[in-house]
Amino acid sequence: MARNAVELNALIGSRICHDLISPLGAIGNGVELLSMTGVSAAPEITLIAESVENANARIRFFRIAFGAAGRDTMIGNAEVRRFLRDLYRGNRMRVDWRLSEDTLRLEAKLAFLILQCFESALPWGGKVAITRNGETWSIFGSAERTKIDKDLWSLFSNPSATDEISAASVHFALVAPTAALVGRDVKVTFNGNAISVSF
Repeated sequence: MARNAVELNALIGSRICHDLISPLGAIGNGVELLSMTGVSAAPEITLIAESVENANARIRFFRIAFGAAGRDTMIGNAEVRRFLRDLYRGNRMRVDWRLSEDTLRLEAKLAFLILQCFESALPWGGKVAITRNGETWSIFGSAERTKIDKDLWSLFSNPSATDEISAASVHFALVAPTAALVGRDVKVTFNGNAISVSF
């Protein structure tokens, strides 16, 4: 079956995340075994444990944001909340996932990609709230200080808005094709240091 570039890239993302989860889990298990020997208080062990926990959270997040998602596949609300709680624990950006029900994995994928765009725009921290009213999603973020590249945000509605795409900003370029898979238009508005996105 022929697949387009977006689908192939998503499959690659899924494969990379899948292959990394096992060794990260093994490292985590090793840290637990070391803790049973009484060395868990060592600063080196604490650093390894925290790093593994952060890497696991990031990989699980990436698996949704960059991985493949079936059109009818659902993801549990509790699972999403756990991903976000683990990922943003101790982070300067606070994320409030206000949905109370399970959602289509493809819609969660789009929301996660947009959430990464907020990470880029709020590098010094801030607050982001994610809500859904009926079929309409809203993501609102604000901070005292922001870093907004409007050319990148323009990619949501105009995929040719800029050619200045780097690895650090690739999520901006993935929003439009993912939104097309969901069958949604993504709208962005700016108001001072606040950003509002709906789809």
